[in-house]
Amino acid sequence: MNLKSFAKVNLYLQVIRKRLDNYHSLRTVFERISLFDSITLRNRRDNEIKVSSDDRSLPADEGNLCFKAAKVLRDEFCPLRGLDIKIIKRIPIGAGLGGGSSNAAVVLLGLNKLWGLKLSKERLAKFAVKIGSDVPFFIYEKPFAYGFGRGEKIEPLKGLHKARLWHLLVVPKIHVSTPLIYDKWDSFTGLTKPPCNVKMLTSVLAKNEALPAFDLFFNSLEQVTIKLYPQVKRAEDLLLSLGLSHVLMSGSGPAVFGIVPSRKKAFKLAKILRKKYKSWRIFAVSTV
Repeated sequence: MNLKSFAKVNLYLQVIRKRLDNYHSLRTVFERISLFDSITLRNRRDNEIKVSSDDRSLPADEGNLCFKAAKVLRDEFCPLRGLDIKIIKRIPIGAGLGGGSSNAAVVLLGLNKLWGLKLSKERLAKFAVKIGSDVPFFIYEKPFAYGFGRGEKIEPLKGLHKARLWHLLVVPKIHVSTPLIYDKWDSFTGLTKPPCNVKMLTSVLAKNEALPAFDLFFNSLEQVTIKLYPQVKRAEDLLLSLGLSHVLMSGSGPAVFGIVPSRKKAFKLAKILRKKYKSWRIFAVSTV
């Protein structure tokens, strides 16, 4: 079974407070984008779970979210099943694009079919929560969704089924620690308040028209990450210098993106920037 595992960006990410369980309450709007990894699932004759990848930095044991996803379903429903998981990586690791979470969700979705489990999306989402906060979003296979709680509670945004955005996506070659960013957010002072809210953002997107000039997108973690990793600010300034609108960091970074008016312009700018900034990973992507 060969499957695509899409990345995400956060168009809106408001961190509200630290919870008693040490997670953070937040509100977010996820957008699924066309950048993807490839996942191959193949049954084994034994009951081992084996993970391999073209990226040697990925763990092949329980440190890998795909391994965890396969194990949680195997242990619950098919204890004698074994599985080979092959991952071809295109989504940069640790970039705020949800690559690992997407991979895990795709394994859950794929095994639901491969092993004939016939589980609903809602049931699969409950298993997804055990693996990571972003994993449930990818279970629903929708282009946009509202996330709340610690991000694991998902409401697909059905009114946005016609909306499609093009982005220029820039990923500086650094690894950002998500736990570190949230830890620093707890003590960060003078944080900017969101200029809009989820309802306003989704209302504008639903019209599927050119976005207004005022800021719609927001990320509470952006100021914290920029303080620790100045390369993120450099990437944002680059996109702003190109005249792109609504430039924002995704997740805890370091990936940043800007809205581009057309597919043609997105690919043209990506081609130019790849030649000039060879140490950065640059993509033209759209909503999927």
